[in-house]
Amino acid sequence: MKFGVLQFFSWPDRRISLPTVYERALQRIEIMDRGGYDAIWITEHHFNDYSVCPSIPVMGAYVAARTRNLHIATGVTLAAFYHPLRLAEEVALLDILSGGRVYWGAGRGFDPKEFRTFGMTPEESYPRFQEAVDIVMSAWRNERITYHGKYFSFENIEVLPKPLQQPHPPMWVAAYSPTAVEWAAEHGYSIMLDPHSPSSLIGEKMTTWRTLLAEHGHGIEGRVIPTVRLVAIGHTDSEAANVAREGAKWLLRTYVNPGGERDSNALLQRYVDSIVIHGTADRVEEQIRRLNEEIHLDYMIAAPLSHETFISFTDHVVPRLASSEPAIRQPRDSADKTVRY
Repeated sequence: MKFGVLQFFSWPDRRISLPTVYERALQRIEIMDRGGYDAIWITEHHFNDYSVCPSIPVMGAYVAARTRNLHIATGVTLAAFYHPLRLAEEVALLDILSGGRVYWGAGRGFDPKEFRTFGMTPEESYPRFQEAVDIVMSAWRNERITYHGKYFSFENIEVLPKPLQQPHPPMWVAAYSPTAVEWAAEHGYSIMLDPHSPSSLIGEKMTTWRTLLAEHGHGIEGRVIPTVRLVAIGHTDSEAANVAREGAKWLLRTYVNPGGERDSNALLQRYVDSIVIHGTADRVEEQIRRLNEEIHLDYMIAAPLSHETFISFTDHVVPRLASSEPAIRQPRDSADKTVRY
């Protein structure tokens, strides 16, 4: 298996200075760089203190300067909020500055405040996201791009720079809903899966995507499905369950259910019982091995719910499970010789 970490830049209750939040996160990333991880997956959010990182390219460039081994992954770029040509330029530039270490994960977002402030409805965000992804990929694959869509239109534009990784960095689209899974498969895009679904549903999404990918004539060889799993580790199973519960409370309060529209107690119990991987380090290792066997989980993006969880996961779980295989490479489509990650 390969492992990454989903890096929030959370500022709970604003107890410490924001520069300290960034520095602590960067210290954790430097530990990862030495610790057998494949990538750091940097989140993007706006107008909230649950993750104060509005620009992945800016943060990614600084991470690149402080690391040597880690891939720098966008987890995810909120593509609907960008002009796609600007996005293609910035991610390509980051790929060059990092020495070809970029993974591009794209998503449409979910936060009503972000949609409202950027002047779009959730319904509009999905077709804008689809156009943006297609344009970015076309800008990277082709010397020049012409595009005429509902939201974006331009003629014979040369987008520079091109990424260092050719024809483009490994790429995934976040696929939470069945519609997103179907769209990704139809277009030959690989998917990354969310931290909020139980493992049984994650397995169903993986199976559906693989089936539809083949039906649309796209190859499966060489692809992986990075999947985010919430993790809580303690010295005892009971202690870990408490970490899981407190972490889930924070998730619900800050962005899963901030307005309390749904039954918070039921949601909390659902997270603890069927979503968060929790226990001692040995128990967590066992659960991950089981997921690898049952749903073919081959790339886990861990979202640790405490700093102690991160340290224990790094020291005890990753060394036992991490693969020493080469970095992820692009599968190549035999029909048009175009990479479709």
